[in-house]
This record gives sequence, C-alpha cells and structure tokens, in this order.
Amino acid sequence: LAREAGRLVLECLRRGLTPLKIVTRQAIENAMAVDMALGGSTNSVLHLLAIAHEAGIPLTLDEFDAVARRVPHLCNVKPSGQYSVGRMDEAGGLPALMQELREFLHLDALTVTGKTLGETITGATVTNRELIRPLHDPLYPQGSLAILRGGLAPDGAVVKQTGVRFKSMLTHRGPARVFENMEEAVRAVMGDAIRPGDVVVVRYEGPKGGPGMREMHQITSLMVGMGLDEHCGLVTDGRFSGSTRGPCIGHVSPEAAEGGPIALVQDGDLIEYDIPNRRLDLLVAADELTRRGTAWKAPKRELKGILARYARLAESASRGAILREPIGW
Repeated sequence: LAREAGRLVLECLRRGLTPLKIVTRQAIENAMAVDMALGGSTNSVLHLLAIAHEAGIPLTLDEFDAVARRVPHLCNVKPSGQYSVGRMDEAGGLPALMQELREFLHLDALTVTGKTLGETITGATVTNRELIRPLHDPLYPQGSLAILRGGLAPDGAVVKQTGVRFKSMLTHRGPARVFENMEEAVRAVMGDAIRPGDVVVVRYEGPKGGPGMREMHQITSLMVGMGLDEHCGLVTDGRFSGSTRGPCIGHVSPEAAEGGPIALVQDGDLIEYDIPNRRLDLLVAADELTRRGTAWKAPKRELKGILARYARLAESASRGAILREPIGW
C-alpha cells in the first residue's frame, strides 16, 4: 500500500496534478456527503474546515448541517450501527457507497487517480445490503452529524446524532456538573459523583484552552461503560474520537478559553439541548450571564514553546482550529 501511494504521488507530480486541482469545492462537498452517509467522525468537520481554508474555499458549519439534513446515513457500522467498519470491504467499500450516493455527488470532480469521481466508481456495486443500505431504506433518514447552536454555543457545536443509542436522550434538560479538564471529569465519574439527569460539562479543552483540543475519549468511554449515556449528557469544547457513542456534544464555540458562554456555566445551572431542532442552550438569565462575564478571567497557565505559540494563534473549532497568521508575517 505504501509503495502504491508513493508511485501515485510521483505520477501526480509527473502529470502536474497538484493538490489544489483536486481539493475543490466539489471535492469538499463530496467528502461531506460521504461522511454523513458513512457515519464518520465529528473530527471530519474540523479537518474539512481546515483543508477548505488552506485551499481558499469558504466553508461554514451551517453547510455541514445542510448536507446532514439532505443525505441519509446508509452504513450499518459502529458506533451508529452493528458492524465493524473493517467489514465495509465485504459490501464493496467506499466506491460502492459512493455509487449508492451518486445523486448527491459531483461526479465530474477530479480525483487523485486523474479520473473523475464518476469514472473512478464505474462498475462498483453494493454486495451486502445489510452493511450498505439503499437510499430508499437508510439506517437513519439524516446524516450522522448535526450542528447545534444556541445560548451555550453561539458559534456552533457538533454531535454525532446517529451515535445516540437511547432516543430519549436526543433531547434533554438537566443540571450542569462542571469540570475544568477531562481528568477532573474522569475522577467524578469513577467516584460515582454523577447522577442520572446531570449534564457533564468539560471545558478549557478547546484549541486554545487545551491547548490542542485533545479527544475526550476517556470520559466518553467511561460514561457509556457505566450506563450514564442513558440518563446524562456531555458538553465540551474539546473533541471526540470516531468511536464515540451517546449524547456527546463537542466543539462548543466560542470555547471557554475565549470567554465563551461555556466558561460561565456553574454547577447546577440548567442546560437544555434538542438535537432534532439543533439547539444547545444555557438556561440562565441574561443579566446573570452578563455579571458572570464581567467577572470572568482566563485561567493562567504556564505554557512555553510550541504549545504557547499554538494557544496564542489557534482559531475557534468553528473555523477548523486553524492557525491565525501572526501580525507582521
């Protein structure tokens, strides 16, 4: 595989097939559609936003949500379905999935093979309908991801809506249990300090606050393993792995380190989310939030080297956590 990849890179160089000839708006929109049908990671939102920025292609969170409302989730793979993603090959792999999605794709988009997408997937067929469902009988009627907005996430947040095992948890209102980092939240869960109905808030884990926006895999795995995903939600300015299950809402923007609303949440505050209606709200009076915002100060941290530079230059997750160019460059 590595040898073939190297051969293809050299072939692309020989033909003058550069990245910007492949990474076009059409290609980005194709990637969004395939991700929604596959049940891909919430990380794809970050990556595609950042790739689009580097390619000079305007792209917003709202465009992801528009695709999710239009493209159904077809692949019966974990964490939203039954089977390992490794079994996709048995059903024809990604070419077969894209063949099923033809009406949602730009088939004339150029690919790394030098051929169009339509040419590349010609002849691909779905060989296992249990793994790749037809458009008329999808695993879920909407794509895997949803973009939430509201008082707690004015600039947006991301959730894998098809990964919520208990449909009663697609909407929820509960008291906040606030933690300043993932380790604090893990200790609370391990110590049986989280009660049914709570909304676990893990903050200062965003691009600036981490710094680096690490994955909250420990806390999500613990909550699912202890059955808390049936009764509790998780809200964070951090991110998740592709295997995350349950009502886990991440990428909350603006993040806590920027003084976003998530920085103002206190234990006991009511948080309400409604995934079908794309809402994430903090149910605290506006004058009280203004008072808290006036008193808020960013926590001081001893950072040096590349982490200090990253924390200064990182943009919001809603923009792909790209690096802002320093003044004078």
